Amino acid sequence: MLLLKERVVLDENRFADLVVWRLPEGLLGSRHAYKYRLAFVVDEVCIVRFDNEAGTGDHMHIEGVEIPYDFRATDDLLVDFRQAVLDWRP
Repeated sequence: MLLLKERVVLDENRFADLVVWRLPEGLLGSRHAYKYRLAFVVDEVCIVRFDNEAGTGDHMHIEGVEIPYDFRATDDLLVDFRQAVLDWRP
């Protein structure tokens, strides 16, 4: 079930795509039943991304560097993503 699908346009060069699903069962590599893809894009380059594709588990990408992510709840996920975007400095 799709829980969230939103594009937040910050200006002509920056936007965030937020997509979260609740699944009947967890994905391989994750300990929960959510699938998500949150991305912050600047000048057509993905700067911050949180995702959990099947088999890869929960992780985030900050300027191309993959870092494990400790998923706790969807509300925390959105807060953590927002903070990662705010922490990013061009």
